[in-house]
Amino acid sequence: MGFFQDLKQDLSQTVNGLEPEDAVAELNLEEAEAAASQDLFGTSREDDLAKLDAMLEQEVAAYGDVSVKPVSLQENPVHRDNNDRMAEQLKTNVVEIPVAEENSKREADEEMEQLLNEVEQNIQEPAYMDVSPAAEARDNTAASAAASTDTAVITAGMNITGDATSTGNMDLIGSITGNIEILGKLNVTGSITGNSSAAEIYAESAQINGEIKSKGSVKIGQSSVVIGNIFATSAVIAGAVKGDIDVHGPVILDTSAIVMGNIKSKSVQINNGAVIEGMCSQCYAELSPTAFFNDVKKNRKQQS
Repeated sequence: MGFFQDLKQDLSQTVNGLEPEDAVAELNLEEAEAAASQDLFGTSREDDLAKLDAMLEQEVAAYGDVSVKPVSLQENPVHRDNNDRMAEQLKTNVVEIPVAEENSKREADEEMEQLLNEVEQNIQEPAYMDVSPAAEARDNTAASAAASTDTAVITAGMNITGDATSTGNMDLIGSITGNIEILGKLNVTGSITGNSSAAEIYAESAQINGEIKSKGSVKIGQSSVVIGNIFATSAVIAGAVKGDIDVHGPVILDTSAIVMGNIKSKSVQINNGAVIEGMCSQCYAELSPTAFFNDVKKNRKQQS
């Protein structure tokens, strides 16, 4: 409807812009045409124009507003769907990389935590060592028993110069010039020039020039000669010993024994035929002779 109104206004402006003469001439022409038209059809020009306007208004009313309205791409559903998909794709591309990195980091952390848990489960608390005397004795016995499984042999005719150590036993048939220290038993039928230390020491027809120390017993057989002191928990002497004998347990002197030195022990047994040149003291006995006679002396004074 706006289009026809604009057209009507343009026509009106054109008519108003005509010069007076042209207007008069045109007016005269219009009057003549109107008269002619009225003569032919019986109606005037104004009536025709009114009818024309009415027809135009009817047509406009029938078709509605015909003004041109620009169409925006955003109002197009197809374009809007495409734009939404593109935006979502861009958002996905931007977010996918950080999300993937975060997932990988999370998985690595979980694996590391699981590994640490497994390591912690496998770790055991350290056991504390029992250092009581009974435990120490058990350890010594166990060590001796374990050491007794291996035996080192020094054969006849073999001469060794230097110290010898072993965690097991030793059979000495040859000769050693040096100190011997083993954890097991020492059997000597050869010769030793040096100190000897072992769990137990047995000498038979041996020549030993040095001290003998044993955590257990010491046995000096016939035809054996020992020049040196003897320390042990028990001793049996059937050979010749030149040196002091210090034993916390019993000492037995066989009929063939020859001892030149002092004897300290808990008890002593001297068989017929044994020869002793020195003092014998049972200082490790449960009963002290000195204390006994002091008590006797005290009792006599009290009685008197």
